[in-house]
Amino acid sequence: MRILSLVALLLCLAAPLLAQNGPVQTLLQIHAEDIAKPSRRSIQPVLDDLAASGLPQMTGFFEAWSDKGVVQRDEDGLFFYGERDGDIYRLRSVEDGEDAGEVGRREASELKPNSGVRKLIATTLVQFQLNDPDPDRRRAALDALGRNPTTELLAPLRASIEGETVAEIRNRKEALDRLITIRFGSDTETRIAAINWMATQVSIESRAALNAVLTTETIVGQPDASANVAGLLQVGTDLSEEQALERLAKEGIVPDLIERADRDAVLIAAITDNAVAGTAVQDLNPEEARWAAYERLVAAGDATPRPDISTVADLIAANPIVEIYDEPDRAVTDAALAALAEVDSRVSRAEVVDLGLDALSLGSIYFLAAIGLAITFGVMGVINMAHGEFIMIGAYTGYVVQQFVPDYTVSLIIALPLAFVVAAAAGIALERLVIRQLAHRPLETLLATFGISVALQQLFKNIFGTQAVPLTSPDWLAGAWVFNDVIGISYIRVAIFVMALLFLGLQVYILRHTRLGLEVRAVTQNPGMAASLGIDPDRVGMATFALGSGIAGVAGVAIGLFAQVTSEMGTGYIVQSFMTVVVGGVGSVFGTLAGAGMIGGLQKGIEWLNPSNTLAAQTYMILFIILFIQFRPRGIVAQKGRFVQ
Repeated sequence: MRILSLVALLLCLAAPLLAQNGPVQTLLQIHAEDIAKPSRRSIQPVLDDLAASGLPQMTGFFEAWSDKGVVQRDEDGLFFYGERDGDIYRLRSVEDGEDAGEVGRREASELKPNSGVRKLIATTLVQFQLNDPDPDRRRAALDALGRNPTTELLAPLRASIEGETVAEIRNRKEALDRLITIRFGSDTETRIAAINWMATQVSIESRAALNAVLTTETIVGQPDASANVAGLLQVGTDLSEEQALERLAKEGIVPDLIERADRDAVLIAAITDNAVAGTAVQDLNPEEARWAAYERLVAAGDATPRPDISTVADLIAANPIVEIYDEPDRAVTDAALAALAEVDSRVSRAEVVDLGLDALSLGSIYFLAAIGLAITFGVMGVINMAHGEFIMIGAYTGYVVQQFVPDYTVSLIIALPLAFVVAAAAGIALERLVIRQLAHRPLETLLATFGISVALQQLFKNIFGTQAVPLTSPDWLAGAWVFNDVIGISYIRVAIFVMALLFLGLQVYILRHTRLGLEVRAVTQNPGMAASLGIDPDRVGMATFALGSGIAGVAGVAIGLFAQVTSEMGTGYIVQSFMTVVVGGVGSVFGTLAGAGMIGGLQKGIEWLNPSNTLAAQTYMILFIILFIQFRPRGIVAQKGRFVQ
């Protein structure tokens, strides 16, 4: 029993030592002498052995070693992470970073690798991180390698590509491989192949790599026959005559230009008996007189002569100003020029596609906001200025739901149908209490709905305050669908586009395959005839108003996921909604779709042409729509039939 107790006691006492002598410490002790006193010539095999171990702790050790954060305890030669605190070192284990006690400043030696060794450590660290199990560490390694690419890391970079499982990181590794090859490739064919691959990309890195090949320096005079000439700078086109003279003057080819201030200083210094070179001071006011006096001083040898204009032209012609590529290989620069032109062309096409996606996204938002208005306006002929407030009601409904349901996915599932119900109820109330009472009185209806719009804004401002409230999207809607460095669209906008398509299908189904749809179409085309057939126009109007208001509420939830939820948010969409309906065709679902696409594309196109002035873009768009209506007053998709009061 005593023996067992003694063994247990020895094991307890040895536990800290065993922890210290883990796999990392064991490996470090094999190379202890070279690690403690490293040299640039001897350290590389040690670094290779440490990196080849595959131990995940090596990344932290390399970082601490390079930052002079490693100490060696004198009594046993073990390595620790050390932080100096006065006359002591606070030690942490290289195995797990846990506290390993303290030692006096004179009881441990701080590892201080020189700059050459630190550079090798950094290179090895990047090499080690390229195969790290953590994707974020691999991305960090690529960031570091992109900032300081070296030919030494080309081989390990290529070796890491084969086993890369993350497509985005693999693409970055391949791009970086080509970038380093372009700069440090051993032969022309290999470099040109990498350049041609860059021509298929639109990334910023690709353009930067190609531009780096095309850097130039400017020289004066005839270049050497072996020089890779980029071009001859033309006076008057590439640079002004003054710039050319300044360049020649720096080379000592022409005298420095005489400025007016320098001229006047010479004239003042030459004043004798109230005259300069025979000309009275009071007669030197015209510029011509001053220059004439200066030329007489030049003739007398008392001033520096000015460059003669004809001489200047001859000097510029005899001493051409030439740009020389820093890259000596003409084949490489020619390939880079062609690749850069192709990249610019691809970028232009990608920008058009990205602009189209933005327009499609904006059009889908306008469609959601206007589709309800299109039906109510088409059926009832009512200009409802409070339609934007139904969007606002839907957005605030989503916000309230999130206060009780913290799970954003679940809250969104609840908020969408609830927003429809709440906004539809508000629409029914508005139709029964106001609009029906003002039937066939369009001016009074417009004023009444405008007043209700202002009242609703103030009501919600009193309830929720004047500050914007958050409507948070679920994590699966965060981020963006990125195709490349130019083309991308947020997942929220993709979701809104899908929602717009769903509501388009729902509206088409209701209007074409349900009794309500048949009645709506009948009332829209001829309310008098519909009433004679037993259809109640008031009931159809109420149902249609509820449907349109409910859809606006759902649109409010969608819009609130990326826009600010405030009491005035609906105001920003009411004008676009009416324009969408009018341009598309009153009462037409597909017309509304066409109008939304047209207005969205038009707005984005104008903003692209004039990105610094959004207000101007809005103005131009309204002017265009006014002109469009003049030529097509019934909209893109005109309703068939006739309206009879």
